[in-house]
Amino acid sequence: MSSSATVKTALITGASAGIGKSFATLYAKNGFDLVIVARRKDALQTLADALKKEHGVMVHVIPLDLANPSAPEELTNTLDAKGIDIHTLINNAGYALSHSTLNTELVDVKAFMQVLMSTPVELCHRLAPSMIAAGEGHIINISSIAAFMPPIKGDIYCAAKSFLLNFSLGLAAELKPAGVHCTALCPGFTFSEFHDVMGTRKAVSKLPRFMWMDADEVALQGYQAVSQGKDIHIPGRVNQGASQLVSMLPPQIRQFFAGRQSILEY
Repeated sequence: MSSSATVKTALITGASAGIGKSFATLYAKNGFDLVIVARRKDALQTLADALKKEHGVMVHVIPLDLANPSAPEELTNTLDAKGIDIHTLINNAGYALSHSTLNTELVDVKAFMQVLMSTPVELCHRLAPSMIAAGEGHIINISSIAAFMPPIKGDIYCAAKSFLLNFSLGLAAELKPAGVHCTALCPGFTFSEFHDVMGTRKAVSKLPRFMWMDADEVALQGYQAVSQGKDIHIPGRVNQGASQLVSMLPPQIRQFFAGRQSILEY
């Protein structure tokens, strides 16, 4: 930890690339010590070395596979052993399945649910009490504009992001009286490795530029939103407009679209 007791620490999952990496860079720039978590140790260490050199902050590298049900407990045990108190928790780790739920092996579906649903909930459950005791703290849960979209035939991604959104809103109401803020950040299409990993880069590259945002801008808006105590933030006017439009559709219309869509990661 930093030698100064006033230095706050941010924990970021999925920090090796994309929005998570942008959050790590942004928080280091703002003087936070960091705990960065992802599977790729080499990528985390490269990022840690760069942030230490440029911003002079402490960066703890914890390589973990958050699909492992024991990972949240292992992570918080490591924090306790090192005496690290978390001021800001950013649950960013996530991915999408490339096939429908029923055409995906059950073990892979369960791993997906662990990363996108169970792990964020457990980390909030484990870390929020110390924030409440301190009378301050921030939590940013990375949902998606997909949380507002009509359900996609055979898809679980939208459902998982909708779960995380609604969990975050309930948590925000519970934490706010204690001085702790929880924000559900719901980005749309973002320039990152997400679509490269999923093999959808060619398809989504056909979308117009105005539908995309830079990961750095998404992270900045998330930082500002939680600092302002917002319960939910949708980056970008296009995304805001789309979510408002979809939310006005009657359930029957939403279900009509559900049977006519293919898997598409947001």
